[in-house]
Amino acid sequence: MEIRIEKIRKEFDRYPALHEVSLGIRPGELIALLGPSGSGKTTLLRLVAGLERPTTGRIFFGQEDASWKPVQERNVGFVFQHYALFRHMTILDNIAFGLTVRPRHIRPPKEEIRRRALELLDMVQLTGLEKRYPNQLSGGQRQRVALARAMAIEPRVLLLDEPFGALDAKVRKELRKWLREFHDRTGHTTIFVTHDQEEALELADRVVVMSQGRIEQVGSSDDVYDRPNSPFVFSFIGDSVSLPVTVSGGAVSHLGAPIGIRDPHEGQGQLFFRPGEVELVSEGDGLSGRVTAHRRLAGTRIIEVDVGTAQQPNPVEIQVPLDAAAERGSVVTFRPVRWKIFREG
Repeated sequence: MEIRIEKIRKEFDRYPALHEVSLGIRPGELIALLGPSGSGKTTLLRLVAGLERPTTGRIFFGQEDASWKPVQERNVGFVFQHYALFRHMTILDNIAFGLTVRPRHIRPPKEEIRRRALELLDMVQLTGLEKRYPNQLSGGQRQRVALARAMAIEPRVLLLDEPFGALDAKVRKELRKWLREFHDRTGHTTIFVTHDQEEALELADRVVVMSQGRIEQVGSSDDVYDRPNSPFVFSFIGDSVSLPVTVSGGAVSHLGAPIGIRDPHEGQGQLFFRPGEVELVSEGDGLSGRVTAHRRLAGTRIIEVDVGTAQQPNPVEIQVPLDAAAERGSVVTFRPVRWKIFREG
């Protein structure tokens, strides 16, 4: 199912939660809406589901304008963070619920409902647990039941709102891998909301980075991590270092000293680079500073280097090899090997 979101604006008591957001989602695509709290990602998901109505703009399911259709007519599957399972029902009855409450003229026979529910139970790898109740399952198992229940109604679109937010890190990682494999088997158009960068980058075909009710960037994991198009995306996705710089004659300077890199655009700007994408230099231009702290991180070392002035210290963290000479109090010089400068104004 293709979804087109055209210039959607949503206001709550005249406060704009979304500012004319437009987005196209291809059939069978797994899309992540990623952003901090208040970025509008859950509001956008609820608009697609029909749980909210747009102030202006339209939402299309294929060629059908679904902007004002109630949620019951959209045929979407919805999975929430906290499972929302019925505690008094068995696992099988939870999965079958959406089918059993259909109007009589479109409700499948009881045996067909049971067959479909058992098939989904097998698909989410919980065969044999159909007689158990939600409180007899782990958090990860309950979330898989919630997904099976959403799939039972054969939705056109699957919507997931922070689906793994209530789970611990190990279970989250296992379920991410499982959800990607599940999506590839079923081929449903899927939109999921998350504030977890690792989750979005690992799972999604494309990531929609949102901030303050607007879309900052849409692209693959490589696009948004390696080719961020704004200071917000660079600083939000992964770790980053930001420093004010000046470009004159192609040479980039920080605090009046050249740092060994060049850029074609003259003037003031903000230099961004990743802590792990630097090289230590023993001679030549670079960013110099005194090491104020260091710690080991797996097979590398994180060092904190003060690249500011005596009046305005500016400690930044960079990642260097374990055997690098970078003791506390020593002076090191480094320069980024990959970077981007965003112009001011």
